[in-house]
Amino acid sequence: ALEQRLRDVLGSDFIEQSIALDYYAPNPNQHMQSVHALRVWGRVGLPQAARARADQQFCYVNGRFVRDKVLTHAARSAYEDVLHGQRQPVYVLYVEMDPARVDVNVHPTKIEVRFRDSREIHQAVRHAIENTLAIPRAGAHHASLAAASPKLAAQTLAGTQKDAQGFLYSQQNAMPLAAREEQIGHRVSDLGALWERTPSAHEGQAATADTARFPAAPALQARTDPATEPWPLGRALAQLQGVYILAENAQGLLIVDMHAAHERILYERLKNQLYSPTPENDKAPQHIASQPLLIPVTFAATAQEIATVGAHTDTLATLGMEITALGTQSLAVRAVPAALVQGDAVELARSVLAELGQQEASTVIQRNRNEILATMACHGAVRENRQLTLQEMNALLRQMEATERSDQCNHGRPTWRQLSMQALDNLFLRGR
Repeated sequence: ALEQRLRDVLGSDFIEQSIALDYYAPNPNQHMQSVHALRVWGRVGLPQAARARADQQFCYVNGRFVRDKVLTHAARSAYEDVLHGQRQPVYVLYVEMDPARVDVNVHPTKIEVRFRDSREIHQAVRHAIENTLAIPRAGAHHASLAAASPKLAAQTLAGTQKDAQGFLYSQQNAMPLAAREEQIGHRVSDLGALWERTPSAHEGQAATADTARFPAAPALQARTDPATEPWPLGRALAQLQGVYILAENAQGLLIVDMHAAHERILYERLKNQLYSPTPENDKAPQHIASQPLLIPVTFAATAQEIATVGAHTDTLATLGMEITALGTQSLAVRAVPAALVQGDAVELARSVLAELGQQEASTVIQRNRNEILATMACHGAVRENRQLTLQEMNALLRQMEATERSDQCNHGRPTWRQLSMQALDNLFLRGR
């Protein structure tokens, strides 16, 4: 079998740290699984299995080993926002297509090929890998649950959807910070509190958000057996040093980087708003949902920042932001993306303007959209030392389970790690 051959050649680690894929490119003229359909299959490594060198990247076209820049670039681009630094992905890919659509006689050793439609091949390989990597690893656990117990799987899905909706409450029904605090008497009771921030000097009268407190011990004692919990990422236990969430699942202890996880959630939400979630991303961008501020936030600006606002007004509107000049030395932020309404408007504006200032207005969205959206998501994500309630922590876990690529943040760092019961027992020499 293929898996055994790959295990023999590349080792067991490759199999354990990779995912199988089997993708048929849409073919309007023929049946997708006909002999002439474009098929991409094989195994692709998980982001954490990436290596310092590109020494485990193998591509085959109609059974022939090849080295091709189109295939290599397509694979690398599929990993672009899930790999950390300059690390290289690992994969074994097989491309099957009509032999008439590929020229194998461009090199004496036949190790190089030329595709009749290289763009189609590039898109097929990229989408095949992207679709495979998009499924959170926790989702694989849910798939096994579905096979073993459809009822438990249904409970998992229902719980995930319910808590995910609660986690996004303030994104859908947001209003400016000062107005909301005045309306509810300076006490935040819904999950929107997750996005509250410590007021900065320019906010004046804005009140500090209510400090979250952990529930009493009896509430923790009421938890059920983790082995029967329907949630792959488990149930929150506590927050550690204002940075990590500790959760318990059937495997043991789960540690979540709350900022990195929330950053990925916001990033994927912004991408979904800006572009239709279809394989073709070359359509005109949509507008990110915008939230007007009740009281515009002003800040002292440089001449470069003011010039950038004038040159990129339409681009800013596409990104859900409205920034206007107030004289020659200050700017006013009048609207921000609804998903980021609780972030620091000034930091967000300055970061976006810095990126826009380095690009041409006509190409910034098409060529650098993901970098800009990642910057925006980073500024909108919950910060370190923000105290969360158990309800907020659980809502974050549920949203991670429902978000594509949630195993890594936008910079390729892991968002969670699992410590099994066996690993914990080994730390304490139990059973020895």
